[in-house]
Amino acid sequence: MSIHSPAPDWFQMPHGHERLWIGLALVWCLIMFAMMPFWHFKGKQNSTGESYSVTPAEFTERAEKFAQTNKVSEHNGIPVAEPPPGGDAYLLARMWSWYPVLKLRKGETYRLHISSADLQHGFSLQPINMNFQVMPGYDHVLTITPTHTGEFTIVCNEFCGIGHHAMIGKIFVE
Repeated sequence: MSIHSPAPDWFQMPHGHERLWIGLALVWCLIMFAMMPFWHFKGKQNSTGESYSVTPAEFTERAEKFAQTNKVSEHNGIPVAEPPPGGDAYLLARMWSWYPVLKLRKGETYRLHISSADLQHGFSLQPINMNFQVMPGYDHVLTITPTHTGEFTIVCNEFCGIGHHAMIGKIFVE
C-alpha cells in the first residue's frame, strides 16, 4: 500500500454549464443574504409585543386571579375566562396544561400575557400558524385582535417532558 499525491493538473477550472450553475448558485446566495435582514425588519413575522421580568410564582398568582375574576364556565374541568374587550388576558403554561381556557370576542383587541410556571414551552395556535417560545421568568405580552370565530387549539411545540403530547389548550372566539 502506498500513498499517492494527486497529479499536478487534477483541478480543472469550471467550464460550460458548470460555470453557469456556479454563477446561478452564487447569485442565489447573494439574494438570500440580502433577504434575511429585509424580512427581519419588513416581514412582520417578529413579535411586536412587550416582555417583562416576572417570577413564575407571581405570574401563576396573576393567572389564577384572572381566571377566578373572569370565569364564565368550565371546559373539561378548566375555567373558561372571558376578559373585558380591550383588557388583559393571562395564559399560563405549566406541565402539561394551558391555564385557563380563553373566550374572546371577534374584532376586539386584547393584551395577552403568556408565561410559564416551570419549563420552556412552545405556544402554537392552530390552525393559525402563530408560534412563540414561552419561558419561565418572562411575561410576554401580545396585542391580539381575533379576526375569525371558532375554536382554536393551543399546542405546546417545545418538548417539555413525559406529558408533552397531552399539553393542549383552547381559545374560543365568538
